[in-house]
Amino acid sequence: MAGSVNITAATVDPALLDLPWNIPLEEWSNEHIALLPKGISRHLVRFANLSGYVIAIKETTAEMAQREYDMLRTLQRLDVPCVDPVAVIKNRTDDDGTPLNAALVTRHLKFSLPYRALFSQTLRPDTATRLVDALAVLLVRLHIVGFFWGDVSLSNTLFRRDAGAFAAYLVDAETGQLYEGGLSNGQRENDLEIARVNIAGELMDLEAGGRADEELDPIRVSDGIVAAYRSLWKELTGSESFSSSERWRISERVERLNELGFDIEELAIKTSEEGTKVRIQPKVVDAGHHQRRLLRLTGLDTGENQARRLLNDLDSYAATLGKEGLDEEAMAHEWLMRVFEPVIRSIPADLKGKLEPAEVFHQLLEHRWFMSQKEGRDVPLAEALTSYINDILRHRRDEATVIAPPTETISIPVLGGAADDDEDDDDDWRSKV
Repeated sequence: MAGSVNITAATVDPALLDLPWNIPLEEWSNEHIALLPKGISRHLVRFANLSGYVIAIKETTAEMAQREYDMLRTLQRLDVPCVDPVAVIKNRTDDDGTPLNAALVTRHLKFSLPYRALFSQTLRPDTATRLVDALAVLLVRLHIVGFFWGDVSLSNTLFRRDAGAFAAYLVDAETGQLYEGGLSNGQRENDLEIARVNIAGELMDLEAGGRADEELDPIRVSDGIVAAYRSLWKELTGSESFSSSERWRISERVERLNELGFDIEELAIKTSEEGTKVRIQPKVVDAGHHQRRLLRLTGLDTGENQARRLLNDLDSYAATLGKEGLDEEAMAHEWLMRVFEPVIRSIPADLKGKLEPAEVFHQLLEHRWFMSQKEGRDVPLAEALTSYINDILRHRRDEATVIAPPTETISIPVLGGAADDDEDDDDDWRSKV
């Protein structure tokens, strides 16, 4: 039983009191422990079942637990992808009154996995590159809000599949610091160097253990985060000048940022005294452009690349049926009712834990396209769905409880424009639903 523990939480789940806080975490029985894949951590971390969902429990000092809990709550308010802090458990003692470590409780991010669990036998170079690209996007988002991580690594990150790419979420904020005035170039470069060194070490560790493809080059992959980060940072925050006769470049810049999945809340535009030069620079940049549009239109809360893919399918559906001029919200509702939801309802109950719905739909579109290419005809969605369920989905392991799921063979990098998923052929709705 919990004894006289002190629980700090925004909303306390009474079930927390039923967990054996009077027992060291390493001695908890299987009655409470949930078997999920864990990343590498300097602290003891275990998963437990709580009120129908899974929590991660990390034993640490009371001061560090409280600090990390507060930091995670702040990052959430800033809309940064991170785990959900649930509570801090302090004043733990065993039955003899011996003090036990405090615990930080976070909610397990469903369908997310540590990097070591994203491959079954060996880590392929393209998968490693996609993971690093996702981490680069996360690091840019953290730096934009003024967060210095201090321990950037694959191990301190969780990954979710996002329409052929990955989305990265911060797990460990223990060493992080938030600066209201933003980060200096030196602080950003420091974080970037930490990331490069840590990633190289993690990949070399896999290589030494025979768990990396022989073609994987840890140094080249780890250097990739530097290139990916700098390219994205420049696009999001860099200023550019051009002639006043080229004002179309303002809209072009905004569209490029939207394609990367970012919105601009403020754009500084300055003209020279001669009136011949225009200088623009984004001031406030928010990620999730496609996520927010899809959520507004359909109520679906997905990853950014998944949202982009579903929106492409929505647009193709409207174009194929000649309904482009209809009200956008009405068109989205019709697509949701006639296309997306019937697909998800068709997934057998015993397979619903394999992947989240948006990822299932994305993979179905991929499968349909490949079937059409192979057979030289437009395969109806219903036919593709049956094939996908029987030939693909049924043979996957559940990602909610998987220990080592297979790496996908279809891969699209996050950066460099290849993650746009704007291939109209993939989303061709010439066959009736």
